[in-house]
Amino acid sequence: MVDIKIVAFDDANKESIRFVREQVFIKEQQIDPEIEFDGLDTQAVHVLVVDSEQPLGTGRILADGHIGRIAIMKAARGKGLGVKVVQALVEYAKQQGYPRVDLGAQTHAVDFYRKLGFTPYGEEFMEANIPHQAMEQMLKQ
Repeated sequence: MVDIKIVAFDDANKESIRFVREQVFIKEQQIDPEIEFDGLDTQAVHVLVVDSEQPLGTGRILADGHIGRIAIMKAARGKGLGVKVVQALVEYAKQQGYPRVDLGAQTHAVDFYRKLGFTPYGEEFMEANIPHQAMEQMLKQ
């Protein structure tokens, strides 16, 4: 059974969060570990997707409403887990009273985020040698 949990980057969860991000961002996308692990994880609220204790996906939201580090293990893609991670983070933001959330979408994922209610703004930019597009979603209070 797949569980989607809101968690902290603590002793109980950080190993699973790091595992998913190492597989997806560092191994698959060749992102420098120093960029990927930016020191903000302990200040963020995370979503962790697990199936029988096996980590399948993750994402985080910072106190300023910035969503990031959305990652789903290759074998678990195509099952709607990325949608559930983003929805859980947006729902958390609504519960906390955030007026908006924003993210930097890899350009290949812009349509994915658009379907979830995000709107692009600004110019395309490079981050970790990957083209990105800033996107935002205004939240109803």
